[in-house]
Amino acid sequence: MRTEEVLAAIATGLWRWDHEAGQVTLDAEAARLLGLPGESGNYSESVVRSRFHPVDWNEIYAVVNLAVAEGTLAEARLRIVDDQGYVLRIVRSRSKPVLQAGGGPQSYVLLGTLQEVAEPQPDATATQTAITGDWRRSREAFLLDAGRALAEARSTEEVLRVAASLSMPGFSPDGLAVFGVAGERLTIIGHHGHNVGDEDPFADMPLDTDYPAAEVVRTGRAIYLPSPDEYRRRFSATWPLARRFGRRSWAFLPLIASGHVMGAWMAGFRHPVTFSPDERAVLTTVARMLAQALDRAGAAETERELSLGLQRSMMPSLGPDIPGMSVAARYIPTGGGLQVGGDWYDMIPLPNGRIALVIGDVQGHDVRAAGLMGQLRIALRAYASEGHRPDAVLSRASRFLAGLAEEQGGGDESAAPRFATCLYAEADPESGTLDIARAGHPDPVVISADGTAVIRQTAGGLPLGIEADSDYPTTRVVLEPGETIMLCTDGLIETGGHDMATGWSRLRPVLEEPTEDLEKLADALVQAVHGPTSHYTTGPLADRREDDIAVLVLRREGPTTRQAPPRRTAMTIAQAEPERIAAARQQLRELLHDWADPEQVDSAVLMLSEMATNVLVHTDGDALMVAEVSGERGERRLRVEVADGSDELPHKRRPGEMASSGRGLVLMEMLADAWGVDPRGEGKSIWFELSEAQLPAL
Repeated sequence: MRTEEVLAAIATGLWRWDHEAGQVTLDAEAARLLGLPGESGNYSESVVRSRFHPVDWNEIYAVVNLAVAEGTLAEARLRIVDDQGYVLRIVRSRSKPVLQAGGGPQSYVLLGTLQEVAEPQPDATATQTAITGDWRRSREAFLLDAGRALAEARSTEEVLRVAASLSMPGFSPDGLAVFGVAGERLTIIGHHGHNVGDEDPFADMPLDTDYPAAEVVRTGRAIYLPSPDEYRRRFSATWPLARRFGRRSWAFLPLIASGHVMGAWMAGFRHPVTFSPDERAVLTTVARMLAQALDRAGAAETERELSLGLQRSMMPSLGPDIPGMSVAARYIPTGGGLQVGGDWYDMIPLPNGRIALVIGDVQGHDVRAAGLMGQLRIALRAYASEGHRPDAVLSRASRFLAGLAEEQGGGDESAAPRFATCLYAEADPESGTLDIARAGHPDPVVISADGTAVIRQTAGGLPLGIEADSDYPTTRVVLEPGETIMLCTDGLIETGGHDMATGWSRLRPVLEEPTEDLEKLADALVQAVHGPTSHYTTGPLADRREDDIAVLVLRREGPTTRQAPPRRTAMTIAQAEPERIAAARQQLRELLHDWADPEQVDSAVLMLSEMATNVLVHTDGDALMVAEVSGERGERRLRVEVADGSDELPHKRRPGEMASSGRGLVLMEMLADAWGVDPRGEGKSIWFELSEAQLPAL
């Protein structure tokens, strides 16, 4: 006798269910048990699914998911129904999920048996038959899925959406409602399974109303109503409100979080539910998880609203338009859990008719950093409004912050002294000059009218608050018509695993993209760091932590011409700061970043270094470097001048083999297309010129 004949003799069939393909293979006995034509064959998933009671289908689905996760057998009892919903028989299913190679967690095949175990009562309908099944396993699977989904919900709306999608094992409700408490009144937070407007009678109800949800909130005890008669007997006053929904059973459970009742949860059923101890245990567990999820979501929403309100109150508007200039700014809090931090920007009208632009970053990403930022911003505004120059404003601000640290210091680690970086620029709209003082802050970036972005090296001092008495030298930058200056905090550069070098390389293409709208430029800078493309431009550092971002862009308006104005940069190299020669070399490289021949760039940097060093070694004054690039790309000309206050002209010498100096003019004669020395009143100017050379095509 064959195996199939033995199984058929004991009313047992075989099935193979391919979940991913949606195909079910049945032998003749399995097809008969499911109420299909009694012959083996392949059936679609929808055809087989229609033979199961809907409640039992939800149960077996949860049981199978648990078996897949645990690698065990899936067992359940299922009611088989006909087209009119009458129960034909009850079968027991035992199957083994087998994962398919190379597929995902839902790519599996069920291999198992179906066996008839009992006969329903004559003329019994599906809704009248007692619910059966492997209750323990289906309950565990359901609670596991429900707990995970509710834990992942991040807002009240998401929590309510998850609650509406819960399909409880064996007794899924058709309607849900979540009630909250506002003072002495009951409110509706959300509902599912009702039409719009159905919630109106329950939306604002006194807590002393004879209504199940109100009593649950008052007493903190669940109420189970297994029949309409029970509802009408216990709550006759509000029974007319519930009767119109046509339900047969109700469960009202308290939502308890942190020891207090925050509301109630109603589950309504169109079929009778006896609310057995197991069913009550499931409902109680779901109510607890729902309360915790709502409590977390409410706290998070309150926190977000508080932090956004705090930031909005601290971030200034850009105020009135600046004649001849346009400005845009952005602030993105990303570094802290409260979404507040120490970055800020400001624009301050000055008594002399000029405008002060301020950008800074207080150490930290917490409420204390935001508080210090607010105090420092107010202090800077006060010092600026008194008419002080940029260096004096930052010196006073540093003394102010250091004084705050002394007052708040002590044994408390959270009150440890903090510093702040800051850049203060006083802008003259008429001339386009900006006098910049910098306290440990990133240098500004100047974008020329032809779109070239260059980091503008500026003198700087210590961050604010490090020393009470600090000096902050001032650097003058002149914006030509059509040029733009960008000020930012380090979060714009270093976010996403970048350092200063790689972060600048990421931003440069954005800054050099042609645009007339500063608002679009500000948005593009933020998108480069936090937009979708930022995931493909991560830096070399392992640390991927994000930081707050403040960015401020200012453009000097001017007539648009076909020919772009020359690029120009200037820098003073003081006798006491020979290290500024390195900054001058870097600034020249930035100016020539798109020069055709890199060897010419190296030559220009070498000649600049020789000229600047000659001034510092052979004179007592400072060196002023001015570099200018003019002409169309491919045919440009570079002119670099280094001026000083000495009347002594350099002399060309022929150094010996072991000499350590005397080669400057020899190098210029060899490398420059043209060079010279021009007397200029009190002092002189040494200069050289290079014409852009095109590299031969490969």
